[in-house]
Amino acid sequence: MPDELTPALLHRLNQNIMAIGCPVEEIGMWMDQRGSTDVATRIEDHLAVLSGNADFIAETIVELIAKCEPYEEIDPED
Repeated sequence: MPDELTPALLHRLNQNIMAIGCPVEEIGMWMDQRGSTDVATRIEDHLAVLSGNADFIAETIVELIAKCEPYEEIDPED
C-alpha cells in the first residue's frame, strides 16, 4: 500500500498537468485563428490525450486516498 504522501503527490502532479493544459489549449486556439491550423491540430491531439487520461487519473487518486485512510473500528460498547 502506498504511503500517505503518494496520493497527495499524484493529485498535485495531476493539477499541474491540467493547469498547463489550459493555456496550451488557448495558445492552440490563438494559432488556429491566425492560420496555423496544422500546429493547432497537433496541439488538439496532445490535449486529447490529457483529457482522455484525466478521468482515470482522478479515479485512481481517489482509490489511493481511500486505501490510505485509516480504518476505524467501531467499538460495540459505544
